[in-house]
Amino acid sequence: MRTHRTLAALILLAGQLLAAPPARAQALPDCPAPTSAEIRRAEEGRTDQPPRGARAIAGLRLGHLPAGFSWGQVGVSTHDGMTEYGYLWSDDRDDVDRRHRSLWVRVACWPEATGPAKLRTAPFLEGTFTGDVRRVKVGKRTVLTKEGDGALGHGRYAGWVEREGVMITVMASRPLVRELNEIIKGITLR
Repeated sequence: MRTHRTLAALILLAGQLLAAPPARAQALPDCPAPTSAEIRRAEEGRTDQPPRGARAIAGLRLGHLPAGFSWGQVGVSTHDGMTEYGYLWSDDRDDVDRRHRSLWVRVACWPEATGPAKLRTAPFLEGTFTGDVRRVKVGKRTVLTKEGDGALGHGRYAGWVEREGVMITVMASRPLVRELNEIIKGITLR
């Protein structure tokens, strides 16, 4: 009987060591990672009314957050060796209304992210950098941009590699496009 208990304890210990690590542990060093509570909020599709502020994404700060949002929602996804963690700010207008105000900021942790060209091959679930993509300088950052389309909605989509293994993307709806450079310049990782 004692042998069976010892064997069972060893099997449990081995299972714990071999089990997949939680999403927080899968993030790269120096890459913002969602907490367990954030992962639960994303899975449940919960919204914040009013939306969170400039520090809605743990480890990232927005130096410029436009006004006029009525709700927000955290998003978390782990797939294909990438962890995506972001926040969507939005107003209550219909998505097809050209006056609709929304801002989606996302941090993607992916070991293969070494430069702007890698944004084109990154396995994002939404918001890929294919088609008519422009390369521009915003402050000291080399940023890829494109017009929003499909699931992204109207506006402009931008992304860059902040540091090796860490990409940041921003989707600004049409009313916020004129503020996009200021939003990008104001983003800092902690």
